[in-house]
Amino acid sequence: MNRSTDFAVVAVAGDGAAGRALADALARSGRRVTAGDVPAEAELVVADGSDLAATTALLLQAAGRVGEDVPLVTTSSAVSVTEVAAALPNPGRVAGLRLFENGPGRGTVEVVRGLRTEESIVDRLAALADDLPDATAVVVGDRPGFLLDALFLPYLNDVIQELDDGLATAEDIDLALRLGLGYAAGPFELLDRMGLDVHLRATQAVYEATGDARYAPPPLLRRMAAAGRAFRSAETPEN
Repeated sequence: MNRSTDFAVVAVAGDGAAGRALADALARSGRRVTAGDVPAEAELVVADGSDLAATTALLLQAAGRVGEDVPLVTTSSAVSVTEVAAALPNPGRVAGLRLFENGPGRGTVEVVRGLRTEESIVDRLAALADDLPDATAVVVGDRPGFLLDALFLPYLNDVIQELDDGLATAEDIDLALRLGLGYAAGPFELLDRMGLDVHLRATQAVYEATGDARYAPPPLLRRMAAAGRAFRSAETPEN
């Protein structure tokens, strides 16, 4: 499959940040990208729904407009690809595709294989991801958080709790992880850059999907997000 011509027309449904980031990368790769509208000639449909019901509804509507073999993908790491596929015609064409924009994994594109996803779809999406500017594909299994968020969200939650427990300042935690562990950026630098509200929504969604306490938003995160404050520009909050 020619990477420069496969998926020449891509429709992005939904208005989430993950969908917008992927749409921008697809457009920069020279592909025609439509936002909101799903034209009949679309060769790939990307849905960025807030939850399982919203994602399924977006892809069901799109499935009625495009060819029966057109791949249908979700960008939400909190939505099960396998569960979405179960509600759609031709479930073998359903997969996940998520451009990781935050943290050390920036530029990684997760291609998510559901239990019924056809291998040919995985291969085509991986080739597409590798064709995007400054991006690299990784193929992962279907689980809440996919791969990167499954590892990244608990890490951020842990350091927020350590700050709340008074272990060290945000600045010193960042310094220790950069110099002591060789991380490219400290966790609080990353949180301030991505937005505390963004992390709160992401970790809350995965927590609701799994019930795993590692994803439960720390109380300090909720307070700081509600106050509209950033960790590195604020004094250490009172407990």
